[in-house]
Amino acid sequence: MPPPASSAVRKVKVRGLARIAGWILVLWGGLVSLIGLYDAFFGEPEANFYSLEKWEFVTQSQWLRWSGFETAYGLACAGLGLACWEFAKRLPDWIERAAEPSGSFPGS
Repeated sequence: MPPPASSAVRKVKVRGLARIAGWILVLWGGLVSLIGLYDAFFGEPEANFYSLEKWEFVTQSQWLRWSGFETAYGLACAGLGLACWEFAKRLPDWIERAAEPSGSFPGS
């Protein structure tokens, strides 16, 4: 529904919001995936530094399960970020809507 001709119109950027969300998710997912891969092949839990024997408190299978979860979580976040980018292609760059009077909240 177009705004009335007498009211002030405000332009709101729509596509940029979805692209920003996509960037955040892709960057976060990439970082977490890299940490998960590092933990799987090179890392070890901090408990190994404080125990008398390695893998006494946290077993290797538990640690590999954790690093697998970390990697899967990171890839899922990155996938959601890519989905946000694809969704953003379908959105308009800008929308116009009636400007709210100052001091009022939308929907009230």
